[in-house]
Amino acid sequence: MLVDALSVAPFLLLCLGTILGYADGDRVDYIPAPLHLAITFALLLPLTLRRTFPAVVFAVVALAAAVQLVSGAGLMAADFAVVVAMYTVAARCRWAWALTALGVVEVGLVLAIVQSPYADWGDWDAFVAYTFLILLFWVTGLYVKIRRRYFTGLEERAQWLERERDARTQAAAAEERERIAREMHDVVAHSLSVMVVQADGATYAIDADPARARVALETIAATGRAALAEVRGILGVLREGEEEYTPQPGIGQLDQVIGQMRGAGLPVEFTVEGHQRRLGAGVELTAYRVIQEALTNTLKHAGPGVNRVQVRVHYRDHALELRILDDGWGASVTGAEGNDRGHGLIGMRERVSVFGGSVRAGPRAGEGFEVVASLPLRSSTT
Repeated sequence: MLVDALSVAPFLLLCLGTILGYADGDRVDYIPAPLHLAITFALLLPLTLRRTFPAVVFAVVALAAAVQLVSGAGLMAADFAVVVAMYTVAARCRWAWALTALGVVEVGLVLAIVQSPYADWGDWDAFVAYTFLILLFWVTGLYVKIRRRYFTGLEERAQWLERERDARTQAAAAEERERIAREMHDVVAHSLSVMVVQADGATYAIDADPARARVALETIAATGRAALAEVRGILGVLREGEEEYTPQPGIGQLDQVIGQMRGAGLPVEFTVEGHQRRLGAGVELTAYRVIQEALTNTLKHAGPGVNRVQVRVHYRDHALELRILDDGWGASVTGAEGNDRGHGLIGMRERVSVFGGSVRAGPRAGEGFEVVASLPLRSSTT
């Protein structure tokens, strides 16, 4: 508003100077000087609000111009306000308002020329010149509106892309934190379970069977070193500017887990069925972690009466099936240990669901516990 007022002020002063300079007594041209001044103010002053209320300002200015025509004043210097108001409507209002404003101004131009005592319809130069000026302002207003909408669209798109980038960054960070949490849970839970069981066995056997205690301690040391290496590999992604290239475990490394479990006193039978083939790294890691977690839960919850634990990996045409069975009494465990098992099962389901697979875990029909997981395989997997 202040900018519009400052831009109107010089033009208003120029019009007032022109009126005073050409005033003949108390008249200017064909109307009294006070009426001339009133029309000039009515045409120019509303322009200070043209950007805030473009349609209203144009209506007021058009009404002042109509009064000017009725009074027979003819064209005035302040009539330039009509063109400016029309430009503002074209630049800020809808197409219908812009066309209406153009039509009103053109009709007013024709009426003004008709009423002018100097009008000569044999010579269309004045009409063509004024019409060209009006169309120039009108088209310029439309262009400004289109450009403004274009830049507004660019700004909105840039803001949308920025929000989408931030959302993707946050989602990626959350996904990475989840992955690291799952990896840490699997590594720590498995390794500590084996180490605790071996330490308990070494404590009981250290006097009666030192050789067996020594083997248990060696297993604890080997398990600890393996867990430390895995934890370092997992946490390496958190170090800024450092990349880790440690290969992720897969089905080929299950023998190590089976060996650890057997060393901890768990009678594990491991069988692979079907046409064994190379799978994606993600599927391999998921299968490894599911079996590792299931065996860790068996070690912690199945109880001392376990006589048989079966781990079966079946390569089917379109899926990798994992089955871990035991005949212990851990299915009836409740309380804190049951809650731990539930947390581990949640982690299994999260891992498998990433690849569109499923996990079923629960007590067997006879006795013991069973975990069955299925990981879909793409037909292109070789």
